[in-house]
Amino acid sequence: MKKFAFQFTLVLAMLVAAAANAQTVVTVTGEITSNTTWTNNNIYLLEGYVYVKNNATLTIQPGTLIKGDLDSKGTLIVARGAKIIADGTKSQPIVFTSNQDNSDERTYGDWGGVIVLGNAPINQTGGEAEIEGGVQNTAGDATYGGNDPNDNSGILRYVRIEFGGVAFEPNNEINGLTLGGVGRGTTIDYVQVSYTGDDGIECFGGTVNMKHLVLTNNLDDDLDTDNGYSGNVQFVLVTRDPNVADAAGDSNGFESDNDATSSDATPRTHPIYSNITVVGPLETSSTAISSYYKRGARLRRNTATSIYNSLIMGYPVGLMVEGTASEANATSDLLQVQNTVLAGNTVPLAVASASTWDIANWFNNAAFNNHILANTSDAMLTSAYAATPNALPTAGSPLLTGSSFTNSNLSDPFFEQVAYRGAFGAENWTECWTEWDPMNATYSGAISYPVPTAQFTFAQTGNAYMFTNMSTNSLLHWWDFGVAGATSTEANPTYTYPSAGTYTITLISSGACGSDTMTQTVTTLNVKEIGESMHAALYPNPANTLATLTFRTSGARNVTVELMDATGRSLATLLSETLQAGSHEVPINAENLTDGMYFVNIRSEKGTTALPLSVTR
Repeated sequence: MKKFAFQFTLVLAMLVAAAANAQTVVTVTGEITSNTTWTNNNIYLLEGYVYVKNNATLTIQPGTLIKGDLDSKGTLIVARGAKIIADGTKSQPIVFTSNQDNSDERTYGDWGGVIVLGNAPINQTGGEAEIEGGVQNTAGDATYGGNDPNDNSGILRYVRIEFGGVAFEPNNEINGLTLGGVGRGTTIDYVQVSYTGDDGIECFGGTVNMKHLVLTNNLDDDLDTDNGYSGNVQFVLVTRDPNVADAAGDSNGFESDNDATSSDATPRTHPIYSNITVVGPLETSSTAISSYYKRGARLRRNTATSIYNSLIMGYPVGLMVEGTASEANATSDLLQVQNTVLAGNTVPLAVASASTWDIANWFNNAAFNNHILANTSDAMLTSAYAATPNALPTAGSPLLTGSSFTNSNLSDPFFEQVAYRGAFGAENWTECWTEWDPMNATYSGAISYPVPTAQFTFAQTGNAYMFTNMSTNSLLHWWDFGVAGATSTEANPTYTYPSAGTYTITLISSGACGSDTMTQTVTTLNVKEIGESMHAALYPNPANTLATLTFRTSGARNVTVELMDATGRSLATLLSETLQAGSHEVPINAENLTDGMYFVNIRSEKGTTALPLSVTR
């Protein structure tokens, strides 16, 4: 046996991550009058009322943490003409939260909240009004309303708003997210509002459309609309704390008024809701809940709110149409509730007036295709009342079918036409970016959640090539092996490719960050052409600091031996030489290799083979 006289030493470049500097707390007060960017390497503290005005744009980087001051009830107010661009991502949401440190101190209404004002139509006298909450200043920066339904106030996407909402006095509150005269040019998508001291989201007029909303454990109403709001809303999840409700005695899922006086002022409040899941506090009929809980949907004061393809469950009253004006709107089909399930509500349907209008006959008319279920469990949701709720319907749920988008109110392309009722089908779009327990969340800097990462081997098995998962984190995932029908939902799958070629293998996370992907391309190695006379082996394998490659050639060969990492990237050439027939040996210094899987690739004019090499310490 010929033994090579050299010892090959492989030197790998090492990347050393510098320790992250502590983040600076930037206190923000007063007015923002020019284009400004908040970056995720800082923490921003709102003190008092902070106005974005004079047509300025406030841009907030993904992952930025903004806190509201308790004593001054810090509040962010985006005035008419100004914009907020808070465009987070699934793995880096933007978070507005309390400045209090922990669960012993954080509570409802720690700070004001986020107020966005625009130039879209409202139904108040003169076409303008002052937003609630006592935030008006001498410059009039809390005035909202105008004549532009397409007005653009910016973007709120992948944003969380926690512990806001201040009720200064009845009908004069700051909500978690307050929208006054906001136009449909504004993007509001993937927004969670939680633990608010008043309403989750309240829309005062305007035309803004909203999608993928999560409203969690808010004190008063979750979706409150008035003063002529006429936007479209789809895919909303509402969950409640059974023990916490508004002491005013009126905590509802939906609440809607045309205006405070039930007038016929136009534009009429006429939001169009589809695919809403309202999970009320009553998990069962015997669940102890706050006496202040009232209705899943309270439609009153001449509203024309319409609800389609939705679920309202677990309230003392499921649906109430209140007052002769709203009843008349329902009778004339201006107010509609269609293809909707009421489940486990003590009283499914109610009217508040003494009229003879019969809500039960209206609701159960065959044209409406609604369902009343006796218990919340009949809706067959996965775990809607869990600490981390999962409101996906299980197999056999009546929510999986029964939706319809033939109604002209749903003709806007904004609406995704899905087969299911409620907010969910097979995809849980709340994964990753939401926070279900902000009381105990640790906030110390930039917000960032894991995305899937993986290592894997691609090794020869006879004349085929086998993929083996070696995931480096605990996220749930599945693999796409790049071949029709070759997918696996196993935690540690394997897949064998029967022939040579180049394949793309994709890791898709179904854990913390949804369907983020990572792709590796691996070129398989043709073992069939290597010939029976070349028998290669590696020992020891796994190796610690040194391994030895042995192989045999049946004649003179130009041989190249390379060391490759698990992705097929060449790390070093160990040998490139013309060899005579016989046995050969190549030492491999593994001392500087990190733990993991590698390949030793032997190539000659007769073909190529590869041997897997595992390095462990």
